[in-house]
Amino acid sequence: MKSWNIQADDQNAIIFYVSFFTSSTFSVMSLLRPLLLDVVPTIQQTAALALGRLANYNGDLAEAVVKGDILPQLVYSLAEQNRFYKKAAAFVLRAVGKHSPQLAQAIVDCGALDTLVICLEDFDPGVKEAAAWALGYIARHNAELSQAVVDAGAVPLLVLCIQEPEIALKRIAASALSDISKHSPELAQTVVDVGAIAHLAQMILNPDSKLKRQVLSALSQIAKHSVDLAEMVVEAEIFPVVLTCLKDKDDYVKKNASTLIREIAKHTPELSQLIVNTGGVAGGAGNIRLPGIMMLGYVAAHSENLAMAVIVSKAVPQLSVCLSEEPEDHIKAAAAWALGQIGRHTPEHARAVAVTNTLPVLLSLYMSTESSEDLQTKSKKAIKSILQKCTYLPALEPFLYDAPPNILKHVVGQFSKVLPHDSKARRLFVTSGGLKKVQEIKAGPGSLLQEYINSINSCYPEEIVRYYSPGYSDALLQRVDSYQPLAN
Repeated sequence: MKSWNIQADDQNAIIFYVSFFTSSTFSVMSLLRPLLLDVVPTIQQTAALALGRLANYNGDLAEAVVKGDILPQLVYSLAEQNRFYKKAAAFVLRAVGKHSPQLAQAIVDCGALDTLVICLEDFDPGVKEAAAWALGYIARHNAELSQAVVDAGAVPLLVLCIQEPEIALKRIAASALSDISKHSPELAQTVVDVGAIAHLAQMILNPDSKLKRQVLSALSQIAKHSVDLAEMVVEAEIFPVVLTCLKDKDDYVKKNASTLIREIAKHTPELSQLIVNTGGVAGGAGNIRLPGIMMLGYVAAHSENLAMAVIVSKAVPQLSVCLSEEPEDHIKAAAAWALGQIGRHTPEHARAVAVTNTLPVLLSLYMSTESSEDLQTKSKKAIKSILQKCTYLPALEPFLYDAPPNILKHVVGQFSKVLPHDSKARRLFVTSGGLKKVQEIKAGPGSLLQEYINSINSCYPEEIVRYYSPGYSDALLQRVDSYQPLAN
C-alpha cells in the first residue's frame, strides 16, 4: 500500500468510502484485504470494521468476504492483535456467520472457533462480548454447528461470562447459551451440566429488560426438550419469581416469560399443577398472546381439574374475544385449540366454553374460505371436542340450522342424549322449532345420524313427530279438500 502515498487518516476515509459506495464487491475485497496487514493498527481495525459492515449488509457480500480468502487472515490476527482489532475481527466473523449455515460453516472450517473461545477469556469485556456474539450466531443455525461450538469448549466460558458485572456481556452470553440449547436435549444438557440454570435463574429479576429477555429465552430453550430438563429449571426456584415478568413493561419480557411457562406446562400434569398453584395460569390468562394461549391449552389438556383451574382463572372469555378480534390467523388457531382443550373434558367444561358464544365463532372460522387451512382444521377439531361433551342446549340449537353435515351429526347426537332425560328441554325443543328442524334433516337409512334422529323422535308422541314432519301440513290440507261433511 506504500504506492498510495497518502496519510493514515486518508486511508481510513477511503476504506469507509469504498465499503459503502462502490458497486464492485470483489474489487472492494481486494482493496481491503491488504489493509488488514497494514503497519498502522488503526488502518487494520478500520479495514476489518469496513469488511464487517459489508458482510453484515447481506448474504452475497458476506459470501464475497469468504471467497476473498479474508477469513484465515482475520482468524490469524484475532489471536495476535490488540483488543480493538479483536473486536473488529470478531464482528466480521459474526456478520458473515449470521446469514446462513453454509457461511457459518465456512467460519468453522477456517479454524475460527478455537480462537473465538480463547477471546472469551480475554481481559477486555468488549472482546469477550464480540466473541460470544459471533459464537452465538454460528450456533443458532443448526445442531451440527452448535455442537461444533460446544466441542470448542465455549459453554463453560459463556457461563462465566454471564457472571461478569458488565450487562452487555451478560446479555450476549445468555443469548449464545440460548442459541446452543435450542436444537436438542443433548446440547441443552451440556449447558445444564456446567451449572448455567442457577446463574440464569438468579438474573430473572435483573432490572435490565434486554437481559431478562435473553435469560428467559435461554431457560425456555432448556426446559422445552424434556421433563427432566423442565424439572431442573423449576428446581432453580424460578416460581413464583418468573410470574412477575408477566406484568413487565417490556413486551418481549412478557412474551418470553409466557413462553417459559408454556414450555414447562406442556410436559406433565404435575408441572402444570405447580404452575396453577403458584398463580401462573391467572397470570397467563392476563397475557393473551400466542405463548400465553398455548400455555393455557397445555395446562387444560392434562386433566379435568387443571382445565377447571383455567376456567376459574377467567381465561375462557378472553380466549373467546381473541378468537373473534385477533387479526392473525395463527393466533386464532391457537385460541381455537386451547378452547377445545378446555371444553373437551365434561359437560361442565363444555358449558363454560359454550356460554361465551364461542361455538358459532368457531363454526364461522371453520367454514370461512378466508381462514387458513390450519385455522379451519383447529376450529373443526375444537367444535367436535366441545360438542361431544356439551349438554347446554341453547348453545347447540343454532347449529341445527347452520352446521354442515359432518358437524351436524355431533349436534343431533347431543340432543339425542339430553332430551330423553329432561322434560323441560323436550318441551322447549318443540316450541323453539328444533323438533321440526330435525324432521327436515336428510339422513341415510341405518346411518348414525338416522339413529340419533330416531332416538329424538322416540321422546315424543307419534302424532307430534308426524305433525312436524315435512309435508304433513299439505297432507292435512288434502284431507280437508277431500273431506265430505255429513249431510244434515
